[in-house]
Amino acid sequence: MNTAKRIALLLVIIGAINWGLIGFFQFDLVASLFGGQDSLLSRVVYALVGLSGLYAISILFDSESETASSSAGTLQYGTEFSEEDDFTALEEERPDDDFDLR
Repeated sequence: MNTAKRIALLLVIIGAINWGLIGFFQFDLVASLFGGQDSLLSRVVYALVGLSGLYAISILFDSESETASSSAGTLQYGTEFSEEDDFTALEEERPDDDFDLR
């Protein structure tokens, strides 16, 4: 994940936490930290959170995020301790028991 995506994700998380605080407790953390909703710093933070939300839409449809597991390699479905042995080849090589032991 590149730096722009990380910054956008961080700002979206900050915005989500702020909206959660507003919804549950009627407390605007950004406004209280930066001097009210009408202050320049609060408006800049609100604008950056909004732009990050728009950028996050592109992250949602990014093909890289859909194939995150493929970048780690192929999936192994065996146990982590050992691999399962394949005995089918040994059974095919074994001679038939056609002879009689009398």
